[in-house]
Parts: sequence; structure tokens; C-alpha cells
Amino acid sequence: MLQVSSLSRRDLRIGEREMPRPQRLRYMTHSPGNTYFKSLGISAITCALLLGGCRNDTSPPSGSNVNSVNSAAAAAFAGAHARDPAARAHEPVSNPAASHDPAHPPIDCPLHNSGIDPMHLRPFDDVEKYIAFLEKPERAIWQKPDDVVTALGLKGSETLVDVGAGSGYFAFRFAKALPHGKVIAADTEAEMVRHIHHKVMSDGITNVRAVLTKPEDPEVSKEADWVFICDVLHHVPDRPAWLGRISSEMKPGAKLALIEFKEGKLPEGPPEAAKIPRAQLVSLASNAGLKFATEKTNILPYQVFLVFEKP
Repeated sequence: MLQVSSLSRRDLRIGEREMPRPQRLRYMTHSPGNTYFKSLGISAITCALLLGGCRNDTSPPSGSNVNSVNSAAAAAFAGAHARDPAARAHEPVSNPAASHDPAHPPIDCPLHNSGIDPMHLRPFDDVEKYIAFLEKPERAIWQKPDDVVTALGLKGSETLVDVGAGSGYFAFRFAKALPHGKVIAADTEAEMVRHIHHKVMSDGITNVRAVLTKPEDPEVSKEADWVFICDVLHHVPDRPAWLGRISSEMKPGAKLALIEFKEGKLPEGPPEAAKIPRAQLVSLASNAGLKFATEKTNILPYQVFLVFEKP
């Protein structure tokens, strides 16, 4: 997985060719019977419980409250449950204090923490289609994600911030390379943060945290040892200010990996006018207070792969 509208950023998201207009994501409310949870093998009832953890912690739990999931299956279950006195007789008594039991803490929902109403996000079905577009197998042929992760030479205990994490294409690969470290998957689009958070929760991934950030400030953690930015910078209008903000948030000795598409006619990538020349990439990073460290050549056929360090 910036200071542009969500739809315009989607058009060129992570350097892919522009998606046909009919397939672009649309802002809508949740549709009933979504297949997103089905793809994860989670029943509608389980989905209700999962999303229930994203509610306001001050709200007492309710066995028949399905407002957090706009699903026909969940609604049908709730309706049947409400009409069945026997079912209600076996319903656990609400205990607000129990929801704060340290042994069973509430789910830390990144959207709830940012004040985002999930009912106003794009439907799961549409988001799934776009994620499939980003995760298509043939992308690995030229993006070489495993080679990119290996090239950073991670020791396994670092903290890495993936700026513009999208669907988590790189974030979850970094997580495997950092068994004793942490990955902060940051993105400005709530739908992508929701997707990463759900995958983290459903797969039991303990070293990835999804974070919703502002377009003008990636909010790089001071504990970050690495900042990873792949095919994102060409979306940023004010690149000097944006990189300057990132550099100011990095600790001394932290490194930044920057990947952008090469100039010239390529089978993948953004339009030529959107590309950033290599010399300009180095200049932007240097002016932001970062020192050029190395260039990873002979790995990516269509992209420049640069590494900088915060003095």
C-alpha cells in the first residue's frame, strides 16, 4: 500500500496501469452479503464479533447488536435471535467492566481510533476487486517483492514503516522477515487500512499494525529503523515538504528505501509525465536532510531502488 483525491490516487496506485473506469472503486455504504469475510472463511456471526471490537469502548456489549455489520446474514440471525425468548434466556449478561479485562482487551481498531465511520467506506466487494488488481500474481515478476525485502538486509528485530502500504503487498512480507520486529503499515485510505487490520486479526499476525495517516504527514514513528516507500512519491504534489516531514520524524541512523519507476517507455508504471528522474530523487532526499547510502541495482527491471540514511 497522497495529497490528491482518493480516486485520482487510485488511478495510478503503486505504479500499476490505470484501472478501467468501470472497475474503479466507488464511495458507497456497505452492501449486504459481502464476500470479503467469506473469502477469509469467517461466518457472518464471527464478522459481527470481529467488528464489534471496533465499537466505542464505552458502549456495553450486546448479543443482538449487529449495527457494526451491514450484512443480510447477520441481520437475519439477529432478527431470529430477538424473537426467540429461549435464546435470550441463555444470553450472557452485559458487563462493561469485563470488556476492559486486561486478559481480553478490546480490539484496537485503527479506523475507530481515527474517528472514521466504517459505514461510509466503500463496500467490501469493490475493495476486494481492487486488492486483487494490486495483488495479481504477474506483478511479482517485475516487482520482485521477495528480492526487495532481502536486499534491505534486515536482521529480524527492526521496526519498519511501510508508507503507502496499500493492500499490505510488502508489509506482510516484511512481517515474515521481522519475526522479532514490527511493521507499521501506514496508508491514507481507510479501506486499505481496514483490509490490513482485518488480515492481521484473522490471521493472528502479531507484528503488523495498520495506521491511517494524513496525506500531508505520513507520521513516521520515532522508533523506526527503516522507512519504506515504493511507487508512492510520484503521487505527492509537494514532494520537498513531504520528504522533509518524513526526514524530520526519522531518528539518526534510520534508513529510507525509495523505489520509483525509471524513465522511458515501460510495460508497467505511471505515465511518463508522472515519473521522477533518478537525479531528482537523489536531490529531493538530500535536500530533505537524508544522506545517499547505496543503490540496489540489477534487482528491479523497471524501477530505481535507492537507500538513504538519516545522519
